[in-house]
Amino acid sequence: MWQLLAIKFNQNSKNKSGFTLIELVVVISIILILATLVVPVFQTTMRNAKEVTLKDTLFKLRDSVDKYTLDKEEAPQSLDDLVKAQYIREVPIDPITGGKDWEIEIEEQPVSRSGRKGIKNVFSGAPGLASTGVAYKDF
Repeated sequence: MWQLLAIKFNQNSKNKSGFTLIELVVVISIILILATLVVPVFQTTMRNAKEVTLKDTLFKLRDSVDKYTLDKEEAPQSLDDLVKAQYIREVPIDPITGGKDWEIEIEEQPVSRSGRKGIKNVFSGAPGLASTGVAYKDF
């Protein structure tokens, strides 16, 4: 009986199949080729998503500045004034730079009766051009 088991074990070990080195190299090569095709598409998609988010964030910030100015009859002095007056929950992060480095434009003629000048417009502080060729500061 022991002899039969030993013979069967030896036969099974000879028939075991596995991956050869060539097969592994072919599979890894295919994966690398697919990765080189997918990564640029992913990066383009992420860039477009950040640009759309930037446009939406700027629209909301500008809308909040306008509402604040109409309600309070004076422009906000800083973006933190919008937070304090609860027009926005917090100063948003610029999706391109990853920071709260917004550039603001101060109005030339004050709209308040007190004569204090405030924020007229908000722009991104990101350097460079968008995928459309427009500077981020011109959004």
